[in-house]
Amino acid sequence: MTSVAPAATERPVPPVRTDWKLTPRTGMSVLRAEVRKGLLSQLAHPVGHIIMLVISTVLYLGMQYVMGQGTLRRELIPETLVAISGYWFLHYGSLVMVADLVEEKRGGTYSQSHMSPAPPWVFMLGRLVTASTLGLMVALVATLVPMFVTGVTIPLKAAALVPYALVVVNVLAFTFVLAAIAISSPMVGALHSLFTSLVILLNGSMMPLGLYPDWLAVVARFLPTTLGVEATTKVLFDGKSLGDIWSDGTLPWLLAYTFALVLFGGWLFSRNHRRAVRDGRLGQY
Repeated sequence: MTSVAPAATERPVPPVRTDWKLTPRTGMSVLRAEVRKGLLSQLAHPVGHIIMLVISTVLYLGMQYVMGQGTLRRELIPETLVAISGYWFLHYGSLVMVADLVEEKRGGTYSQSHMSPAPPWVFMLGRLVTASTLGLMVALVATLVPMFVTGVTIPLKAAALVPYALVVVNVLAFTFVLAAIAISSPMVGALHSLFTSLVILLNGSMMPLGLYPDWLAVVARFLPTTLGVEATTKVLFDGKSLGDIWSDGTLPWLLAYTFALVLFGGWLFSRNHRRAVRDGRLGQY
């Protein structure tokens, strides 16, 4: 006697939501998920981050021994520490951002994030928060450890927070520029190495900007962080106020440079993303 098995009941397919809208609440939800995903992915392999923490400290102290011809010139260390903090924030934050994007593009997973109704810049902002968090971690270690080793201190002044906040915006904007390039070209790593090498040589990390020849100081001011570091050190070590660095042109140039970099990063990302969608290259180079 044969029995007929009852037909399997099919689960109803949930309807696709088409009423999703970007609001502060939904945007923050997507942003939190992207940041959480990024941090879990990065912290799952901590060895590389630990190595970078060690390198960041040893490299700075080694540079200062070389510049001092075998001794530490303590009078130069406070100013150069301000610059090296900006450099490591830029270097490691942008490195994490670029490496993550290139890996996902080559693996074909970058395009999957665009299946969400959320606009692509929200996901990029989440990646930027993740990368800058790791960059900030390295920058703090690279600044605090040499302070303890050498016994020097950096004076704290509330007015210095304004130009240094613009250093942070500088770094985030430049990181976004590199990320926009990574969308269209896997050779962004070479550009990252070139620009960050120029920054550590010229932004005041090796010696204060005032010791550079005039023509080289002008060139250095076109690099990210240099104008912000110069404005911050003037407030911290030269006793100048915000009004002073405004009247001498340092702060206006810093604001203009930062604003231009933010606009350029946003325009470049929009352009490269639009081209990648048009040419079907979101998931590949």
